[in-house]
Amino acid sequence: MRLTYFLFGTTFALGIALGSLGNQRLSAQEALARGTVLQRTDLAGAKGLEAILVLRELPPGGESGKHTQAGGEIVYILDGSTILEVQGKPPQTLKSGEAFSTSAGEVHNVKNTSSSEPAKALAFYIAKKGTRLEDLSVPAK
Repeated sequence: MRLTYFLFGTTFALGIALGSLGNQRLSAQEALARGTVLQRTDLAGAKGLEAILVLRELPPGGESGKHTQAGGEIVYILDGSTILEVQGKPPQTLKSGEAFSTSAGEVHNVKNTSSSEPAKALAFYIAKKGTRLEDLSVPAK
């Protein structure tokens, strides 16, 4: 009987742990689809492309998850502090008032360093005209 309780308890605890990990991964993917499009502007001389300005927010302790962009990206940190992890490069801590950029196809992750306050940033993208917000960033495999 004790073995049955032990196995049940172990299975239950393992299920909670795996569910928690899955929820964190889902949250990271959701972060890529979230944001407020502030402006879309056609680019003169670049037929079929537009500039897109997006307000992004990472919840306390949150991260974007490893992802790429189809085009260039420039990000300005409005509030908070983040860690930028670019594949093949050392992590970089960025605070409010600082910026970074990534190139097309460059795998990167952005983490909020605070466990109590959200981090906010303005992200500027060059993308095909009409690209949906959730398609600006693609999770890396």
